[in-house]
Amino acid sequence: MKKWLGLVLTVAVVLVAGAAPWLTAHDPLLADFVASLKPPGTPGHPLGTDQLGRDLLARVLYGARLALFIGVCTVVVTAVVGGLLGLVAGFVERWPSAVLMRLADVQLSFPFILLALTINAIVGLGLSAAGWVVYARIVRGEVLSVKQRDFVQAAAALGVGRARLLFRHVLPNVAPSIIVVASLQFSQFVVAEAAISFLGFGVQPPTPAWGSMLSESRDFLYVAWWLAAFPGAALALTALGVNLLGDWLRDTLDPKLRV
Repeated sequence: MKKWLGLVLTVAVVLVAGAAPWLTAHDPLLADFVASLKPPGTPGHPLGTDQLGRDLLARVLYGARLALFIGVCTVVVTAVVGGLLGLVAGFVERWPSAVLMRLADVQLSFPFILLALTINAIVGLGLSAAGWVVYARIVRGEVLSVKQRDFVQAAAALGVGRARLLFRHVLPNVAPSIIVVASLQFSQFVVAEAAISFLGFGVQPPTPAWGSMLSESRDFLYVAWWLAAFPGAALALTALGVNLLGDWLRDTLDPKLRV
């Protein structure tokens, strides 16, 4: 049940985001002050309009595109950077491993959102810069275990080069852990991006982003509940779907969790 619910929700979000231009004829940036704050069910505006008369359905759909794009790009960057650092630290050990772990410990001492917000405000790469640590620590631990196995020791005894040993024999055995972490972190990045945009340090208006839409709705909660309800529901369902899918992947790819 968990698998199918997560799969259905995730696929549904991806499909509606990809089909946004065909699901709505409205421009998410086009304001129409005459049609401002129209309630859901208004002809031509199934989810109503916002304070500037922009179609809310269009903004939610295009917001899904932005959320998925940011989530995918951030996951790819953090997985590649953190995974490579973890591979090197676990395989080489000595001072590179010690330096990396101390750096990771320092970074983990800060709350994730606060660190991402600070880095994003300075250089604009907050989520990527704050998210690599998890991959590095997990991959390093996996590498330390895998490189002691017989098939790796045998390959090393046969004269296999260190690079080939690392990427041909060690990496495939730690890849499932990277995939599981990526699936679980995707929803964290989507929610974190929404939080940063909500606070005004992320995607800036008028670009349709769920976080900034929720921020803009605060002044209209008592007169236009739909401004917060629909972006909030889209964010919650996306995070729920990806989390359930990630849990299923973890149960499937981690042999220690199999009964």
